Amino acid sequence: MKIQEIAKKANVSTATVSRVFSNHPNIREELRERVLAVARETGYHPRLSQKQQNVIVISPFREIYPIRSYVEMVTSELALTLSARGYRIEMLPQDNLRQLEHLRFCGAVSIGIDAEKFGNWEERFAAPLVIIDRDVPPGNGEIYSVRSDETQAMHLGVDCLARHGCRKVGVLIYGEAGIGNTGLRREAVLHALRRHQLPISERLVRFALADSYMEEIGKLLKLGIDGLFCPGGNAGIIAAYVLSLYNRRIPDDISLVASERSMYSRYAIPPQTTITQDYAAQAAAVADLLDARLRGDAFPRHTVIPYRLLERDSVREAAAGMDARP
Repeated sequence: MKIQEIAKKANVSTATVSRVFSNHPNIREELRERVLAVARETGYHPRLSQKQQNVIVISPFREIYPIRSYVEMVTSELALTLSARGYRIEMLPQDNLRQLEHLRFCGAVSIGIDAEKFGNWEERFAAPLVIIDRDVPPGNGEIYSVRSDETQAMHLGVDCLARHGCRKVGVLIYGEAGIGNTGLRREAVLHALRRHQLPISERLVRFALADSYMEEIGKLLKLGIDGLFCPGGNAGIIAAYVLSLYNRRIPDDISLVASERSMYSRYAIPPQTTITQDYAAQAAAVADLLDARLRGDAFPRHTVIPYRLLERDSVREAAAGMDARP
């Protein structure tokens, strides 16, 4: 189907259809919805303009999401990779999404925001939306997911502690139950503990934010843990501080694995063993997706990228002759 046929079915001019598909700000909402409705009904997917290469990067509320450092690391790699591909980036906070109606862009990228927040995306825009660090609902529309493999990451952390001889591992997942990736992480942690035949109970796998970290680590220490896995947020910084308050030395008294924070983890005393997302690979996947859609090519709806384990000094060496579990 050609753009002229879309215009005829929608009873508008071809210029109006072109403006709708290029996200022109000076289009009445009623006309925009009419054109996009015809496109959806006929299965038409417009080829995005090769000349309009603005990408909107949507970041979360700072007050609601305690992931500022994560957003900064992702944004930094996106800026490097997208600019090298000829894209221009505009930043937009999540609480200002109405501004999208007044911006021209060929694609949008959201960081750590659930897909439900963009439930009517395809009714409003013809450009693709790439959601980083979250899944998207099934379908064939212009919403895509680029995320890291949370299940594999939880196994990396538990596997490391088990391989180094820890026999009672406590896990403190940064966040609140049911929010973001916390549920997925908990299930993966439980699976990894079972695989290593390590003790499992609700008391050993907990959730916490910064203001409750000291209390929750104290509860884990009372259970006699010899390894602590703290995925998410700035948990590595906080955990090291809290353990020092409890007079526990890392790794002599307790081994610690956390999430990588590039400005801290390697400089901690001792340097922290961490799981880390491949931010460069995430940014490359986003750029590849946008390139493909600009050419009119199909692209997978879901892209999953493995984590890496950075082994440093916060996990003690296994005792000589100790047999690591499978």
